[in-house]
Amino acid sequence: MNISHDELVFVPLGGSGEIGMNVNLYHYQSDWLMIDLGISFSDETTPGVDIILPDIRFAEAHKENLKALILTHAHEDHFGAIPYLWDRLRVPIYGTAFTLALLRRKLAEAKLSETIPLYEIHYNKEYNFGAFDVEFIALSHSIPDPAAIVIKTDQGQILHTGDWKLDDTPMLGNKTDTNRLKQIGDEGVIALIGDSTNAMVEGRTPSESVARQGLTEVMAKAKKAVAVTCFASNVARIDSIVAAAKANSRHVCVVGRALHRAISAARDTGYLTNLPDFVSEEDAGLMPRENLVIICTGSQGEVRAALAKIANNMHENIHLQSGDMVIYSSRQIPGNENAIAKVQNQLLRRKIEIITDEEAPVHVSGHPARDELSDLYHIIRPQIAIPVHGTARHLEAHAKLAKACQVPQTLIPENGNIISFQKNKANVIDTVEVSQFTHESGNVIDLQSDMLRSRRQMLWNGSVSVSILLDSMDILIQAPTISQEGVCLEEEESDYLGSISLLVDNQLEKANTKILSDDNAIKKMVIGRVKSATKSRFRIRPKVHMHVIRISA
Repeated sequence: MNISHDELVFVPLGGSGEIGMNVNLYHYQSDWLMIDLGISFSDETTPGVDIILPDIRFAEAHKENLKALILTHAHEDHFGAIPYLWDRLRVPIYGTAFTLALLRRKLAEAKLSETIPLYEIHYNKEYNFGAFDVEFIALSHSIPDPAAIVIKTDQGQILHTGDWKLDDTPMLGNKTDTNRLKQIGDEGVIALIGDSTNAMVEGRTPSESVARQGLTEVMAKAKKAVAVTCFASNVARIDSIVAAAKANSRHVCVVGRALHRAISAARDTGYLTNLPDFVSEEDAGLMPRENLVIICTGSQGEVRAALAKIANNMHENIHLQSGDMVIYSSRQIPGNENAIAKVQNQLLRRKIEIITDEEAPVHVSGHPARDELSDLYHIIRPQIAIPVHGTARHLEAHAKLAKACQVPQTLIPENGNIISFQKNKANVIDTVEVSQFTHESGNVIDLQSDMLRSRRQMLWNGSVSVSILLDSMDILIQAPTISQEGVCLEEEESDYLGSISLLVDNQLEKANTKILSDDNAIKKMVIGRVKSATKSRFRIRPKVHMHVIRISA
């Protein structure tokens, strides 16, 4: 695959056709920029895996010409992979003040804080990275200091939106800088590469002030203790919860390391400066329950997060009782529905009331709905629309909306597409293979590796172990030894193991001398027969472990 020196190119490696794991590359005059490096979280399809990392092998191949990693904001799906993958790139990182403050804390936990060069970027100022000039534009989102990225070349400029919304009353942080966006639109934009999360949502995304008022009203109706779970990085929401608690004469206890990390980063960068003193976890149980609000992690059902432990009554310090209330001030990330339901079911069994955004306006999104997307297209007037940050349905809805806004060309990308911009047209000129990875025991491992495939196979299909003992004449000395895990019920085990032992014995008896003299040939023959027989009986194909033992006497 050859990209010409003067070709302006966009390569999404993650976040196109999926929610999460955003990582994007831009090329011009042999130089490369990376925008974001995020993670995704596992679900029931990836057992034993906590996080999912993007495939950056293509970026690694060009790292000598990679000028910078530029971060749009500090959400995990945009910067969470840095502690695991930065060493493969070793490139300087640029971001706004809060983004870097939160990143420094993550890196310190990973013992990387002294090795990674971090540089603060300011809004409406131009920075040079080889063949690119870059400008950050202030946005409103569910986290402080997000930015749209204007990528400028002598062939024209591209607007990479990151995550954003239009909010005239954000309560904390910036409003979207529509004046500067209008100027960018007047200058001319080749392509708008933008957030599609709410492209199927009609109307406009409500303001953070709506969530603050909703939280205040719900707390006013609560008779006992209230726990509120939200995304730890949603600093504006933390501020809203504290304001709602104050309006209802309640004191606040914060539970969860990620929340404390975000609050610390916010205070260091000038946010949350007027927070009252929090009640410690140890003292929370001493407070009158009608005067207590607990802010906790775990809105997505994470088993190690504070809310899951509280729901199971296993938290060291925080205990909820019948009649208490839990407010979910967050949305469900697709794929997390089952995990969230498990935690909620535990709460309901204990007679704890649950309030979500379906019952009351206790959450607002940080992403633009369709009317806001239309507004942006009328402001920017790009030649090309490339929807990213969403599933295939989100991208398709975004593309149709862009066409309705009279954008001359829309292109729906897939991860790994190499998209070239020439004469205000975009074309997919090639595709690189992309996989998914995870991090385990200090190693970055492909989810399709033999190890993880075997692990999944054993989880869903069980395992069978077969051992045979052969003499020097390749004759079976005793009946094959068979054991199983997770294949059949206890009452079926004796019959199943006996049938497999007989099957192996028969196969060895029929085998020719060439097979019997070759351990690998024996294993291939026996494993195939055992899998086939087990599938016929139980409709599963177990992982089969075969041991051939030979004795000389």
